[in-house]
Amino acid sequence: MKYPAFFDQVESIKLQDPLSNFLGAFENGELEMTYLECVKQAGHSCPTVAGAYLMALKGLESLYPDALPQRGYVKVEMKDSETHGVTGVICNTVAFIVGASGAGGFKGLQGNMSRNDLITYDVDITREIRLTRIDTGASVEIDYDPSSIAPSADMQPLMGKMMQQIATDEEKRAFGLLWQERVGKILLGKENWNTIITLS
Repeated sequence: MKYPAFFDQVESIKLQDPLSNFLGAFENGELEMTYLECVKQAGHSCPTVAGAYLMALKGLESLYPDALPQRGYVKVEMKDSETHGVTGVICNTVAFIVGASGAGGFKGLQGNMSRNDLITYDVDITREIRLTRIDTGASVEIDYDPSSIAPSADMQPLMGKMMQQIATDEEKRAFGLLWQERVGKILLGKENWNTIITLS
């Protein structure tokens, strides 16, 4: 399996998963979520998936400053509807990381360690997404805006050719490289995170 090398350079998200611990999937329930795993879940790597990953990373750091985040114990609320823009893509990625599901999710063992009903859309919040700890009720709202990290000027004309299905093999490769180049700048440019990610 070949993929851009920067995927492996992205900071992983360390969590503790009580359900995985209970069922013996991971020792002590300790695990790491990586950007590569989120790309597999989403089916692609783009600024939206990258932003969702960073929102989860920074949001969990805020909620659990002195301990491992508890996977399956974080509620995900979205300001917009599931079908609005890229809201569903963002929520799917964040929910995958924090172990949250909608009505069809795992219903727990005798009511414990359930994952269902932890996702809500059309919530009256100020920012794009809100993460809330189930145990303490502490929450953080998060916005993401990657506009300060502009794509290459060569990308738009190449995308036009791609959409019209007239791009050469060389142009297809060039487009993919330029697309992922921007994603890499978003994920590896930690000095920009405080600009593109806003928490409150």
